[in-house]
Formats: sequence, structure tokens, C-alpha cells
Amino acid sequence: MSQGLKKLSNWSLHNPQIAGGLVDAETVHAHQIGGNITNYTPEQKQNLAEAAAEIQQLLQQLEQNYPTTTPLEREAVVKEALKQIESNPTFKARVIGVLKAGGTEALKELVDHPLINIFLAGLEGWQDAE
Repeated sequence: MSQGLKKLSNWSLHNPQIAGGLVDAETVHAHQIGGNITNYTPEQKQNLAEAAAEIQQLLQQLEQNYPTTTPLEREAVVKEALKQIESNPTFKARVIGVLKAGGTEALKELVDHPLINIFLAGLEGWQDAE
């Protein structure tokens, strides 16, 4: 057996509860560790949750009234959702505020609807609009 590097640990790993595994700090470089950690204020969390719930409800309502079988039909539903949001200045301002505070990824995580990706693509540019 080769006498390469031996690493010993004094840690007791009996019955560990570890999420994500162990990291060898000697071989990890800072550019390998990533991800966004966002700490929202309670007000931002509430606004984000409310806007996401309202968007999800709107998409569900439209999905019941319009077919969504083809890509064009799905785009038409999203277009109608965007039109309804634009016709409600208060709701539009809240959506823009949520986009600025949390970004599209935060909405994507909170809205449980198959049209969310198309919807978010339609919102592209709204962050810069105001």
C-alpha cells in the first residue's frame, strides 16, 4: 500500500446527520463554492408570497378558461395574464417590486404552475421598466 497522504480526524462520526456530505477544505477552492443566499425581511417575504399566490391563482383561473395544449395556447394564456396584471397598476407595481427584491428565481420557486417559466419570460424587462 502506498504511503500517500494520510488524513486523520478526531471527529466522531457515529450516527452523523449530514446534509451535503463532507468537504475536504484543502482541495476546495473558493470559486467552487457557489449559490445565492438571500435574507429577506419579513415584509419582503410576505410581499413575495402574496404576489406569488396571486400570480398562481391568476394562471390557474386562466388555465380553466383557455386551452393550454399547444405552445401557442400556453403563450396566449400567459399573454392574457400579463395583460390583466398590466391593467391593474397596484398589482403590476407589486410584481415589479417583488422582481426587484427577489428576482425571477424567487417567484419561480414559489409559484407552483406549469406555465411559470413562460410567464417569467414574459416578465423579462419589467424590472427595468420602473
